[in-house]
Amino acid sequence: MNDITQTPPHSSQDATEMTHETATTAPRKLDVATLAMLRRFIGPMQMTVIQIGMQGEERSYFIDKMIELGERIAAMPKTYETEGQGLQAVAHLHYFYGGFDWYITEMDAGDPNDTDPGAQPQAHGLARCGDQEMGYISIAELIRNRVELDLHFQPVTLAALLEKHA
Repeated sequence: MNDITQTPPHSSQDATEMTHETATTAPRKLDVATLAMLRRFIGPMQMTVIQIGMQGEERSYFIDKMIELGERIAAMPKTYETEGQGLQAVAHLHYFYGGFDWYITEMDAGDPNDTDPGAQPQAHGLARCGDQEMGYISIAELIRNRVELDLHFQPVTLAALLEKHA
């Protein structure tokens, strides 16, 4: 399996970053650090499919989507920053598997003394697995169980989600 930062043999693109340029916007670059961070939030099978997409006809879509997700995750509230917001807290990420959904409102800020700085072993949000429950969610556990990150999800308040699914 190729690393996502590798380029196809027919490309002269630098292997450390991928660029998407359009006629109306400046080039957008997807760098190695962003890809490494995204691997903590996207499972290996889904990342493989994204990698293939980044080298095909839909290259610009996948590059833009990875840049967007990287920016969204970097800007997400950290542990306890949404405390007291209740249903007005914004879900920034959506994971799904079958009829089960996990909506992430904040991520663990980690500890500077962690052996793997920046690792996000848990997040907080709403789990809809038959019942609805707010609490801590292990992103690593979701990924181990082949739960997928919804690439089309747009941030929305929990209240709006619950109203939509009522």
